[in-house]
Amino acid sequence: MTSINTYIDHTQLKATSTLDDIAILCKEAMEHHFYAVCVNGCYTAFAKAELKNTSIKIATVVGFPLGAVSTQTKVFETKEAIAHGADEIDMVLQIGALINNDLETVKKDILAVREASKGKVLKVIFENCYLNDSQIKNACDICLEANVDFIKTSTGFGTGGATIENVRLMKETVGNQIKIKASGGIKDKETAVKYIALGVDRIGTSSGIKIVEA
Repeated sequence: MTSINTYIDHTQLKATSTLDDIAILCKEAMEHHFYAVCVNGCYTAFAKAELKNTSIKIATVVGFPLGAVSTQTKVFETKEAIAHGADEIDMVLQIGALINNDLETVKKDILAVREASKGKVLKVIFENCYLNDSQIKNACDICLEANVDFIKTSTGFGTGGATIENVRLMKETVGNQIKIKASGGIKDKETAVKYIALGVDRIGTSSGIKIVEA
């Protein structure tokens, strides 16, 4: 297996995060050679400056954590994040529309961000803790149509995070056509390894150091 650190999006998304916290996040990412840091939009430019001359990617969240802002707002956030140095966009889909079976609205929302993020990696966050299997499959199908790069289990701010069952269902639905990011509640190496064995390509966690040092 590829070294586990290369799977990790080192994450700091708390409302209480400060510039000092983001500086520490970036320093830790450099020390442990994590794949990316994942930050809120207001810290994109700062993180980019902290990580200049490194290969570490900047992932910025959009429509986070509820997915309930307008599509136009998500598009603006996406364009601004890219202008400030984001390499990857982690967007939250319109959860309420998905639950309401308004699949066209979900699709249009994702397609608009896909267009705005052209040339960059787009990850779509489902927030599986609120969804049943049918809704997760619908979200997978929409993401296949929209040609996104990753589907992602969770924000880490919902009522639950990644589960083996949900990841298995996502993998069965998309196969190798879309990569999967497992996030939310992944706090130890044993759990991370289980997800990687299922075919996950990225792990979103604020416990990256604990995982790699285990």
